[in-house]
Amino acid sequence: MNQLSIFIELTRLKKPIGYMLLFWPCAWGLSIGYDFSNNLDTYFFYLTLFFLGSVFMRSAGCIVNDILDKNFDNRVSRTKNRPIASGKISIQIGILYAAILCILAFLVLINFNYFTIILAIGSMPLAFTYPLMKRYTYWPQLFLGITFNYGLILGWTSIFNEISIVPIIFYIGAIFWTLAYDTIYGFQDIKDDEIIGLKSTSIKFKKNPQLFLILCLLTFFISLIIIGILMNLNNLFYVFLFLIFFHLFFYQIKNLNIKDAKNCLKIFKSNNFLGFIVLTSILAGKF
Repeated sequence: MNQLSIFIELTRLKKPIGYMLLFWPCAWGLSIGYDFSNNLDTYFFYLTLFFLGSVFMRSAGCIVNDILDKNFDNRVSRTKNRPIASGKISIQIGILYAAILCILAFLVLINFNYFTIILAIGSMPLAFTYPLMKRYTYWPQLFLGITFNYGLILGWTSIFNEISIVPIIFYIGAIFWTLAYDTIYGFQDIKDDEIIGLKSTSIKFKKNPQLFLILCLLTFFISLIIIGILMNLNNLFYVFLFLIFFHLFFYQIKNLNIKDAKNCLKIFKSNNFLGFIVLTSILAGKF
């Protein structure tokens, strides 16, 4: 039971925000491409596969992140008690767990078409090199956005077996969404990160974060409008856009206090709700 508790802590399974933020873009890509006049069984089957894949890959990513950041995590107050940083579990066991999770993710992946499988395998280097980026660039959140939203492309290709301009525009917009929410998340550790020499957009834009965040979220919002037009979604989609706009700019931006770690975490977590609302808007716009 102790090992199970450590495994859950290691993979952040008690913190669903991580794998849900990985899952929502998958669900968006699948939903924007799916023909709902067909049998819904396939849609829910694929949705379940993407959810499981998100949980497995996020869990494996957490382990790899903790292994690579071991010597940094034990110097940051928020992360010093993580299993690998605190020595509760060895790096060797961590690697074993990560390998098992990757195998489970692969078993999920092989249920899709070959094109989607190849694209997904091609994203693996992104998934496991992201933790290194904070050592070399102030833009690790950009690499996270490229990685975390890759499922949007996979959701589309699982239906069409090809890429078009629609998922590319949506993907780019979603990258900026991740840039915003992970910058907000990063404000929790900004003091410790500066001391130990790590980089982030939180540090780069700490003097004027609102302007950067507004530009990121505005780009994401515009991408949603473009998707609605290109996919000829009905008026219900645009009704939900008002709710999305309110959440992005009146809840997240207006209420943000970068000096309050609890406030930053609360606003960061609210993006799980936003992911659900975006999915709901797509579904409403297609029915």
